[in-house]
Amino acid sequence: MKIGIDILGGDFAPDANVAGAVLARKELPQDVQLVLIGDQDQILSGLNSLNENPADYAIVHAPDIITMHDHPTRAIPQKPNSSIAVGFDLLAKKEIDVFASTGNTGAMLVGAIYKVNTIPGIIRPCITSVLPTIDGRNSILLDVGSNADCKADVLYQFAVLGSLYSQNVYGNEKPRVGLLNIGEEETKGNLLTIAAHKLMSESDEINFIGNIEGRDLFTGKADVIVCDGFTGNVVLKQAEGLYTLMRKRGIRDEYFDRFNYENYGGTPILGVKGNVIIGHGISNDKAVKSMLIHAYDVARSGLANKINEAFNQ
Repeated sequence: MKIGIDILGGDFAPDANVAGAVLARKELPQDVQLVLIGDQDQILSGLNSLNENPADYAIVHAPDIITMHDHPTRAIPQKPNSSIAVGFDLLAKKEIDVFASTGNTGAMLVGAIYKVNTIPGIIRPCITSVLPTIDGRNSILLDVGSNADCKADVLYQFAVLGSLYSQNVYGNEKPRVGLLNIGEEETKGNLLTIAAHKLMSESDEINFIGNIEGRDLFTGKADVIVCDGFTGNVVLKQAEGLYTLMRKRGIRDEYFDRFNYENYGGTPILGVKGNVIIGHGISNDKAVKSMLIHAYDVARSGLANKINEAFNQ
């Protein structure tokens, strides 16, 4: 397996990305090759500073950077030699099995949709987040920001995508799907959630357990929690803020320590033909390592192919 990583993406590039790749290489199977995509001189300098042999990695020279300030839809065509553009070219040509980056999220979404392409039948690809539950497991929340406005059929597809992700990567044979709402009754909510509830409750593709409320997010009541990207992003940022607040107050707790983004590293874009992982822009070396290990898990599961099969039987 070949895992491509954008060395130039993120707030602490290239150092954190090179160091994270080195950490990941120590934990990944020996038959996995890390493909470092970025400025070759910077990559070699980083590896040498860590006493790493460059021959243990594949290095692809891509000197240009898509910054966080670049316009997502214009950045990739305007910067074809950027690490993100080159990474997607390699993925589209199947020269790597998965591509991971902590760079510009918008550019990663655009690249995934237009260079790798959306799976036929998918209305809108989406991104997810992991929610640690009090029972020691993890729930999946989707969407968390890529689709602020949704229709009921889009939320229904999120439920299917989240179920496939939960089954194939997290090993939940029959994941329980909940629709995030302001009440448990099927008549509660706005026009979107009422219509989405009807679609999900009539489906035999998913194990729909009904509406769940905000108080249930971290209890493990559902394995997959569905909402529009606006709501999901608010939930995600609230969880991050709570963790940061507790750290600032000097409160340490085994459960809340699982909220640390470093433990998860990245999340796949669901609904595109290739395996694409987006990491947090503030990722340090530990978070990059976690992102690459999750990239391996996603690629090994064949998630993109299984989603394609599910939507095009």
